[in-house]
Amino acid sequence: MNPESTTSPLNLNPNASKPYSQVHLKRAGKKLLLILPDSEAKDANKDWVELLQDLKYCLNHHKGTWTPGTPVHLLVENRLLDSRQFHHIGETLEAADLKLTRVFTTRRQTAITAATAGYSVEQETQKRELFPTDTPSPNNLTEPLYLKTTVRSGVAIRHPGTVIIQGDVNPGGEVIADGDIIVWGHLRGIAHAGAKGNPECCIMALRMQPTQLRIGEAVARPPENSPEVFESEVAYLTTEGIRLKSALNFNKTHTFAAKDKGWSEKITPNPA
Repeated sequence: MNPESTTSPLNLNPNASKPYSQVHLKRAGKKLLLILPDSEAKDANKDWVELLQDLKYCLNHHKGTWTPGTPVHLLVENRLLDSRQFHHIGETLEAADLKLTRVFTTRRQTAITAATAGYSVEQETQKRELFPTDTPSPNNLTEPLYLKTTVRSGVAIRHPGTVIIQGDVNPGGEVIADGDIIVWGHLRGIAHAGAKGNPECCIMALRMQPTQLRIGEAVARPPENSPEVFESEVAYLTTEGIRLKSALNFNKTHTFAAKDKGWSEKITPNPA
């Protein structure tokens, strides 16, 4: 995976040339990239013990080459990590004065576990990174990402499909999706739907008080005055920009026009 185009190729792992080496550290500007092997060995428990030992040795060998609190981005590709393993990684990094902040993965369950643990997450597929499309349609998006968690301040969720969150998105939290965004809770952070340029995508929340809304390339900020009565609302793109409307029966009352790259109200024929 390539989360940073300016990543330095510097390899900090003293065992990098050895066939049993599992962990790699790379500098990326003011942060470090921690790269784990793509998948587990047949003996998963033994593999994890060896991987953790390799990480500790690598960190101890290079301790003092970074400033305290340096953020670490974890790249795990298709590897499955559970909450216990994330705890071990975070604890090991903290012991070395490092802070795990973001996780890059192609595996859905790992993305869910990382987000639930409070880390920023980017779930991508190798195919989309190697052969990106300019404007993905709903038919070529990956399956939705379902999260039962609160997206706290400083946490960002990135997914190449629709994101459905059962919980709140707090101020300072961010959700970026190539598809739709549905928040079964209070949306008070930043939400960006159709991030790859799809104007048909929408954002829906039970209670809509976002810091910022983005659909495709359009940007909107909420009104200064909050409504007296809250109801579930949907944010959608029109030819005049992003608009908010009651989510009740939205798909029955509105239609998307690909020609105009926006939604509009359906025209109801007059009774004869």
